[in-house]
Amino acid sequence: MNLPIRLVAGLLLAGVASAATAQRAPAADRKVYCWNEGGRRVCGDVLPASAVDAERTEISARSGMTTARVSRAPTAEERGAAAAAAQQARLDAEVQAALRRSELAMVESYATEADLRRAYGERIVLVEEALKTSRMGVDNLRGSLLALLRQAGERELQGQAVARPLVDTIRSHRADLERQQAILEQQRSEQAALDGDLQAALIRYRELKQGATATRD
Repeated sequence: MNLPIRLVAGLLLAGVASAATAQRAPAADRKVYCWNEGGRRVCGDVLPASAVDAERTEISARSGMTTARVSRAPTAEERGAAAAAAQQARLDAEVQAALRRSELAMVESYATEADLRRAYGERIVLVEEALKTSRMGVDNLRGSLLALLRQAGERELQGQAVARPLVDTIRSHRADLERQQAILEQQRSEQAALDGDLQAALIRYRELKQGATATRD
């Protein structure tokens, strides 16, 4: 079908105008990205995959004004460190909350310092009894070991071989003595820690009591 020249010309002009409008319209929304790459600043209207996680500046292609500043995405190690720090912060908060509950229970459970000392006194007595038992065990094992060593020494002085059962018994007693001595040292440490805990509890108890009295006044 043949179209009049005027109609063809009009259609061509309309097409050109439409194409020009289509090319200009996206420019209003286009962005220019600027980022550092290999120590130099790079800008482009397309952000490559290698720069997606990089720190960058976004600029309006129409106005030339900065529209956004995007921080660098954290690395896997940084994300792991941040998660660990957050977890530690939660644990610390839980510990502090448990401590506050424990202190509140202490104030509510013991009306006076004497009551608090009495409660700790019961624990101190238990530790002291355990220490007494351990000391007796160490003394008995040491005495038995000395007797066995004396027996082995006398056989050697007489030119006799020390029987294997006696050697094994000496080794067994020595191992038992070392274990019992380790238990005794641990109990001594617990006793010292308990004394320290009592003094710290008394100081904190007085502070909480004074704070409660000041609040009532």
